Amino acid sequence: MKQCATMLTLVEAANLLVDPLTSLHDAEVMLARAIEHGELPASVKRWATEQWEGRQLPGNINRLETLIDRDQLDQWRQGKEKIS
Repeated sequence: MKQCATMLTLVEAANLLVDPLTSLHDAEVMLARAIEHGELPASVKRWATEQWEGRQLPGNINRLETLIDRDQLDQWRQGKEKIS
């Protein structure tokens, strides 16, 4: 049987990007922008304006219900490191 991919919520994925120079919200925004620009595949859930909780992300992306495949996240991060 094939093993299921590890799915992370956007906030879980953002926690992996936090460092002394990057806050959790900054990491969430970075991921949301990558998703919006088609650089990072994700299963996106959006907030309706009246449902919003916390600080807003680009595209009204719901950070708690948007899912990102861990392998896709790792590939995206490697691509960003090559550019830097």
